[in-house]
Amino acid sequence: MQQDLDALGHIDKLVLFNIGKTPVTTGGLIAALLTFVVALVAARLVALAMQRVRAKATRGGAGLYIVEKLSTYGLLVFGAIAGVSTLGVDLSSLAVFGGALGVGVGLGLQGVVKEFVSGIVLIFDESLRVGDYIELESGQRGVIHEIGARATRIRNNDSVDILIPNSQLIQGTVTNWTLRGHTRRIRIPFRAAYGVDKEKVRDAVLEAAMAVPFTLPDSGAFRNQVWLVGFGDSGLNFELVVWPRLEAVKRPNAMQAAYTWAIDDALRKAGIEAPFPQQDLRIRSLFGEEGDAARRTLGLQTGPTTVARGRKARPSSNDAVEDLLRPLDEDEQPPKP
Repeated sequence: MQQDLDALGHIDKLVLFNIGKTPVTTGGLIAALLTFVVALVAARLVALAMQRVRAKATRGGAGLYIVEKLSTYGLLVFGAIAGVSTLGVDLSSLAVFGGALGVGVGLGLQGVVKEFVSGIVLIFDESLRVGDYIELESGQRGVIHEIGARATRIRNNDSVDILIPNSQLIQGTVTNWTLRGHTRRIRIPFRAAYGVDKEKVRDAVLEAAMAVPFTLPDSGAFRNQVWLVGFGDSGLNFELVVWPRLEAVKRPNAMQAAYTWAIDDALRKAGIEAPFPQQDLRIRSLFGEEGDAARRTLGLQTGPTTVARGRKARPSSNDAVEDLLRPLDEDEQPPKP
């Protein structure tokens, strides 16, 4: 038994290599690795605890996110320094070596360092925060779920995660739909046939828009309106200008579909004719005859005609509204900023 203990002690003191004048033994290397692993586990536990706190917090989410990242990175750096100290290495003796190594690592990993520093800037700048809905120059859109050391993770409305290098968010143009305020104005285009009663169109569409459950009521600064914006080839071009809740703003495709569906229902119910491509052919004279005489020559009807105005309204279910009212799954729910 004593011989076994002596053998273990000999292995524990076995010198593997030297750092300067300091020998690195097997026991010291194992202790250093354990120290770093403990720091790594502690950083992970702290991150999970802070995420739960942020999920329950109603205010100060951005500050808690900064604390989470600083705590995580700080524990990892502390674990690395403590691990090196456990080896018995005098850190002051590594100053020159560390400087040279830092220059080499900086040149070789400048891209990684660039993204890391960019991530720190994003966290402290707060122009982009977890929970914001952003749009990139490429047209990609989604909710920010995490600002990491290398990339920022956003999730689009199809529950697809997109990783964007942090430096792109700093150097490129980013549209933050939810940076300030609790809503934004949305424009929904639609058309109606020439000759319709514009007041009737406005009243019908506004009534339908206000019936959509995520439409905000009119106030001094936010008013839901219908604008006549132009004259098309076959009809009048209108826009529904509406202010929805922030939850709907973050899901623009479903929101657009919901309002479009509601507008179509309103036009059908009010008997307002939707335009369709058409061309009028006018013949001033046929075989020397005009008007009804020319029609009789061709055997066409000459009396007054009745044109159906509008379409029969049918009960419908607005699937886009149901999708917007559906609560997000737990894995789709972004952390609170």
